[in-house]
Amino acid sequence: MWAFLVRPECILCLSSALSVMAQLTDNFSPRINQTHLTPSHLKHRTEGLKVKGSNFTLDGFPFLIVAGTIHYFRVPREYWRDRLLKLKAGGFNTITTHVPWNLHEPMKGQFYFTRNLDLKTFIVTASEVGLWVILCPGPYVGGDLDLGGLPSWLLRDPRMKLRTTYKGFTKAVNLYFDQLIPRIASLQYHKGGPIIAVQMENEYGSYYKDKKYMQYIKRALVERKIQVLLMTADDGQEVTKGHLKNVLATLHMKNINKETYQKLFSFQGLSPVLMTVYTASSFDTWGLTRRTLDLHVLMKDVREMFKLRFSLNFYMFHGGTNFGFMGGAMSSKNYVSMVTSYDYGALLTEDGDYTPEYLTFQEYFSSVLVVPTHLQPEHKPKAIYKSVIASHYLSLWDILPYLEKPIQSVKPICMEKLPVNQGNGQSTGYTLYETSISTGGILTSRDNVQDRAQVFLDEKYIGILDHSTDHLTLSLKNVCNPIANGLIILVVAWTVDLIVDVAGPFGLPLAEEPTGTKGTWKDGKGCPLWPICLGQSYRNYWTLSILVENQGRIAYGQNINKERKGLTGNIYLNNSPLRGFKIFSLEMKAKFIQRDLPNLWKPFPNHVLGPAFFLGFLRIGHTPRDTFIKLEGWTKGVIFINGQNLGRYWELGPQETFYLPGPWLHPGKNEIIVFEELKAGPDIQFTNISQLGY
Repeated sequence: MWAFLVRPECILCLSSALSVMAQLTDNFSPRINQTHLTPSHLKHRTEGLKVKGSNFTLDGFPFLIVAGTIHYFRVPREYWRDRLLKLKAGGFNTITTHVPWNLHEPMKGQFYFTRNLDLKTFIVTASEVGLWVILCPGPYVGGDLDLGGLPSWLLRDPRMKLRTTYKGFTKAVNLYFDQLIPRIASLQYHKGGPIIAVQMENEYGSYYKDKKYMQYIKRALVERKIQVLLMTADDGQEVTKGHLKNVLATLHMKNINKETYQKLFSFQGLSPVLMTVYTASSFDTWGLTRRTLDLHVLMKDVREMFKLRFSLNFYMFHGGTNFGFMGGAMSSKNYVSMVTSYDYGALLTEDGDYTPEYLTFQEYFSSVLVVPTHLQPEHKPKAIYKSVIASHYLSLWDILPYLEKPIQSVKPICMEKLPVNQGNGQSTGYTLYETSISTGGILTSRDNVQDRAQVFLDEKYIGILDHSTDHLTLSLKNVCNPIANGLIILVVAWTVDLIVDVAGPFGLPLAEEPTGTKGTWKDGKGCPLWPICLGQSYRNYWTLSILVENQGRIAYGQNINKERKGLTGNIYLNNSPLRGFKIFSLEMKAKFIQRDLPNLWKPFPNHVLGPAFFLGFLRIGHTPRDTFIKLEGWTKGVIFINGQNLGRYWELGPQETFYLPGPWLHPGKNEIIVFEELKAGPDIQFTNISQLGY
């Protein structure tokens, strides 16, 4: 949820809570038995999760919530049951999950609740396994997702005010909730389902731009028949701002001190404490050292929380993967984007294996809870497949004529406002901006590149513009390459008259003098010869191409309304704004890879520079198993497996291997396409060991 760069031992100030909570009554025995409080045992239900003094009760019985977060959309559907069984076997009784609006409604009015987004099936599976559900439907969920899970098409409105009662936002929320809430309303506790609580929004106290907003969200849920316990979730500093009357306030483990508990009980009275986000570690970002957890501190905190009878939720119990472009970014001091793995230092690894921490907590929970013996899922061995050598490639420049007609615009247009996707704009991927220039000089972005741009002059790589580099020098020297561009070399006599005739009246530039002594090239009479590139001579412009990557919108903070991507304003050459752009949308959805790439594949020679697509085939003669891809020698890009976007890779690290789920593969031939921005490596390797950082 946030990046914890420091993990102080007193982060929860649990000892400070003792004096505040001295008056609380402890109705629990030393070892808590809640085995009768499961979805399958409670057939005849009277009342759901309630607040009774210092305790939660479920159907009238004292109930301690021991929960863990799993995001269904970050885990292959085929593994949902496996991960939920492991949660149950570890001693947990509740699953918490968030609902990403941007994945369920990627285009306005087009909703998806099938396949890996089949939320109802995930909730039903949790019930079958014996788990209760705390659901976080948003509309903003955070979750380290692109724009915190809000759809980017909202930003097409120049006046948009996200997470407020601005009419443009509430209208969109109402239409979304009209689709979402009826799908889960029947799964509430009183209707025989496993949903015992619903979290309203997420950490609104740290945003708090509209004091009427949370009341609106409550009304939107209640009017659509949400009847289970409602709760808010905020860090210790903002718990008062995020609180709503008659709604249970819960805590995230940030900025917590003694005053936090005093404030909580002052406006909430005698009530149980639920640590909605107890964070084991944090997410990793490109270019920074991998973050790890401290088991000693983790164990100490949990023991103290159990002594105080706090309910808790591990974020994350199982992190999974930021498949495709779903991962967000953060920008506290500097912008940094998330890696593809969402391992998060969780109790299960990214690929679902047990960690030593899982086994430690399983043992501890067995000592303080009566944990039913469940058949614990076995470890699934990973495969090492034979390396794949790319056999064919497609240059980005070669495919441009076959893509949808580019947008013509006088000025740059940001991704979100491009007239593509039936008026929804572009959400993710890359955008290519092309214009013509007639002179070299200093190219300046003035912070209008969001987030990273490769700059090319006549398809020749010049350099990078990003959050840390805002200018490049464009030199027209050596740009012309007659042979590569299919041009003709005209050799003429080296005379003063010729120079005046060509370079004077017509203003046509001469090609550079060949290396070596002048006069190396001579005609039959011994006169020095001078080459002129006709393609260069008869034009006075060059093509400037700017390939911009959206590396992920920030997931939280006060500036989410500004999170537009691509070229968000003017680009300047020698302090003059450039004009006259052709804009290509390269969103790289599954459809783009499966159907839009033209069948113009060329045999892959030894050396090809990007940006380009590289094609190879992985042949499997048996039932596919999970594996990890390793791209040694490759630079930066995106991996596609059988048309599905696995995610980004970058030699910058820390992530070195990329989880490839077995269900994404099939026996026989599997297509691998790698979009490489700069330089391709020798092969695509596979390993059975995850390497997530240094």
